[in-house]
Amino acid sequence: MKRSVSTPGRAGTLFALLAVLTLLLVACAPAAAPTDTPAEPAAETPAESPAEPAASGPSGTLRVAFQPIVATDPGLISSDSEVFVANHVFDYLVDVDPQSNIAPRLATDWTISEDGLTYTFTLAEGVTFHDGSPFSAADVVYTFDRLRDPDGGLATASLYGDIASIEATGDLEVTFTLTAANPFFLYDLSDNHALIIKAGAADPGDFNGTGPFKVVSYTPEDRIVLEANPAYFQAGKPGLAGLEVIFFADDQAMVDALRGGQVDLVLRMSTALFESLKTEAGITTLDIPTNGFDLVRLRADRAPGNDPRVIQALKLATDRTAIWQLVQQGYGAVGNDSPVGPLYGPYHDPAIVPVVRDVNAARALLEEWAAETGGDPALNLVLHVPDSGGRPDLAAVLQQQWAEAGIVVEISVEPESVYYGDNGWLEVDLGITGWGSRPYPQFYFTQMLASDGEWNEAHWSDAEVDALIATAGSTLNEAERVDAYRQLQSILASRGPVIIPYYFAQFGAISEAFLGFEMKAFAGRTDVSGVTLAP
Repeated sequence: MKRSVSTPGRAGTLFALLAVLTLLLVACAPAAAPTDTPAEPAAETPAESPAEPAASGPSGTLRVAFQPIVATDPGLISSDSEVFVANHVFDYLVDVDPQSNIAPRLATDWTISEDGLTYTFTLAEGVTFHDGSPFSAADVVYTFDRLRDPDGGLATASLYGDIASIEATGDLEVTFTLTAANPFFLYDLSDNHALIIKAGAADPGDFNGTGPFKVVSYTPEDRIVLEANPAYFQAGKPGLAGLEVIFFADDQAMVDALRGGQVDLVLRMSTALFESLKTEAGITTLDIPTNGFDLVRLRADRAPGNDPRVIQALKLATDRTAIWQLVQQGYGAVGNDSPVGPLYGPYHDPAIVPVVRDVNAARALLEEWAAETGGDPALNLVLHVPDSGGRPDLAAVLQQQWAEAGIVVEISVEPESVYYGDNGWLEVDLGITGWGSRPYPQFYFTQMLASDGEWNEAHWSDAEVDALIATAGSTLNEAERVDAYRQLQSILASRGPVIIPYYFAQFGAISEAFLGFEMKAFAGRTDVSGVTLAP
């Protein structure tokens, strides 16, 4: 049976919230917020039925298929599978719900000073870590001081560079003071890495969180097994007695396991695999549009990408609409070479579009570049791509399209854990990176396109772009922010270092034996603590 799903992530609610922040009113939450070799597919996992429900309390085990995890330290997690596991073992201070609203988690409410510089959070009572120790404001201070430490080696240091101080102003109260107003600060606090760890933790990756599930066992080449946290502070959660994340080498194996009853839930898959499940008995399929995208980039800090004519030739050789139709099969939306997609409402300018495909113009640019530099107009590049979602399909289409302009590309498909492991994706010359959906666009610009961005994978630097990014991320004037984002889109479409051919849809499929599942646009942030076994 196929079930229709309402579209989350619509911009209206988000912009209503931002307007409140912009006016600097006192805000209050509702009372009650990428190297190991991957394992072989778990095809031999017994096809057991979920456990029979108990008379009361959590019951049943949800088996989720994901690629293997590598990082367990919340400050280092990157892949969807790593974020998913961490999200169920630890808690965020504030979270983002499926509609992109800020929601309470460890913080039950908060206030913002009139000048927008001071955020004071009241924390939930009676929260304990899995080792039995009590949670307090000191743990929040420790976590964010670690995440913002410029010498700590974490990518979040720049994200939290605007924090002047963090203080425990009570046992269950914490106050953040900013150096300048930041209209997106609450969203920054919900970053994937911002899971609260115990103060002074000797090993932040030891799974000692406050979250709804506790780790029972972890076998890196096979699975991670979790059980319900009986002391979880949110009433009625978790609804499941157990959660197993089973590791697979590829998406096809995951989907086969779902069909065979070895797993109950698959998040993220190619469009073709998703389509193949839509008529499968006993499985509910879900799809939602997102702000996520697959990004193609050539390093701009060394040859051949350090000559603007080369990336321009790649842009001219790319047919984005054809890619969207072939790879996404009409799901999602056509890209405009910027991270500002249609779901961002007024921030997105539909009139700004990339250059129209012209293979002859692309070939002429490369011949001109080669004549001046002695380079090879065929480029002969290796395109590195993770093996998840539709990214291998995207690589194949690009290889074919670019060949028409005389560009020779060899495709290197790599396990996602390898592609993102040890920052390999940040080092390769040509790559495709999947950027998960975020509730606000500033994150992408600050982390991915600013000259000092921690994940500036194109290694691109542009003073005009940096100035516009700074304006968009600091102004309290909404019209000024809209204008800055639209100027950024125009620059990226015309001369930016990236190609974003589409904004992808998020796909999921779950056994009908479970109720209450709600998928998020960023797959790893999907929360199953409220899922229950059907009676």
